[in-house]
Amino acid sequence: MAIGAPPLPPLRSFDDALGRRVVAMHIWAVGEGLRGASARELLGGFCDRLVSEGVPLSRAYAAMETLHPQWSGFGFTWRREFKATAPEQYGRDFLRSAEWLASPVPELIRRADAGEQTPFMRRRLAAGPNERDFPLLDQLFAEGATDYFTQLFAFGKEHDRSQGSGVVYSFATDRPGGFSDDDVVLLEAALPALSLALKSYAGHVIASGLLQAYLGEDVGRRIHAGSVERGSVESLRAVLWYADIRGFTQLADAAPGPLVIELLDEVFEALTAALRGRGGQVLKFLGDGMLAAFAVGPTSLGETCRGALEAATDAMHEIEALNTARRAAGKPVAAVDLAIHIGDVLYGNVGATDRLDFTVIGPAVNEVARMETLCAKLGVPVLVSAPVAAAAKEAGGQLRSLGPHALRGVKEPRELFGWTPAASL
Repeated sequence: MAIGAPPLPPLRSFDDALGRRVVAMHIWAVGEGLRGASARELLGGFCDRLVSEGVPLSRAYAAMETLHPQWSGFGFTWRREFKATAPEQYGRDFLRSAEWLASPVPELIRRADAGEQTPFMRRRLAAGPNERDFPLLDQLFAEGATDYFTQLFAFGKEHDRSQGSGVVYSFATDRPGGFSDDDVVLLEAALPALSLALKSYAGHVIASGLLQAYLGEDVGRRIHAGSVERGSVESLRAVLWYADIRGFTQLADAAPGPLVIELLDEVFEALTAALRGRGGQVLKFLGDGMLAAFAVGPTSLGETCRGALEAATDAMHEIEALNTARRAAGKPVAAVDLAIHIGDVLYGNVGATDRLDFTVIGPAVNEVARMETLCAKLGVPVLVSAPVAAAAKEAGGQLRSLGPHALRGVKEPRELFGWTPAASL
């Protein structure tokens, strides 16, 4: 087939052998989509079935754009020799990378943007250099490929990215003479059903990823699993972290907006990084503040409190290192105050019928917020309540009683402890 030639004519009948193969592939893809198969399972299973149908695949690839703060997309490569499918994730800058720009995919996207439905490209790699007009095709030819087929399927309406923008496939064979006409017709006829299954999976993954990114891992998972009824809450015991940037209003007034956002992002990353791996969950970012919680199990009170203090140690050392780097670059820096308390809270859905918040409420939440406001007055970056201090005991740092202090809205004074972090753990 010459470069730029249209694909083969579509399947005309489902009554012959080729038609029955197409129907079988459709039935399989729909069934897998209904059961919620993952993209990896879908591509691997599709390729395995093609091989069992006699299609001489040596390599296959599928990639989808996604909607996620950290990732621009994900892809999967199937290779016959490994009988397995390898996953990949692409960062936000991948679409500007040399690897991406040198592939055939941008050309397919350009053609789709110009109005072409399901853009298609086939290259008979063994026919000569003119058929290898992308660096990837030279690479595949060097690996023994003789024929290459790629096609793009767009999802939904233009600019609707709620389920990704579409999926692109490529298939290669190393058989002398390349794919047969029936092989290509089978691929073209079966790919729409596979694409619907992948679209279903993509919608699930995008919803899950966005919920966890914006609401937190545990909250996002609960909401995606169906915990959405207003007023549905559960009681739990939790160690609460409440952090706030000291003097943020004056800082924000003095620095340009983009620098303020950059500072907030870096501070919140430093605080959140300290929670990862220790069971802490960020519940909210409140302007320049952050509320996080560590759920306490029936036998893990001391361990959980020590983990919260160890996270405070790491966070304060990271903030110190961040400020040193920012100061050297002539950028504004931030002092962070942190309060740590423990108590029983209600955890679940609260709000209006059409605008809910999955949050924690209870006296302990109010108390930890009041504690944080005393950090500057008492001259310590980290304040710890007496119950946390008693449960934590040794946690790699020093606790010093600062005596009882009144907390606004709390009847009885509370004994508070200053926490001096040890070396980063």
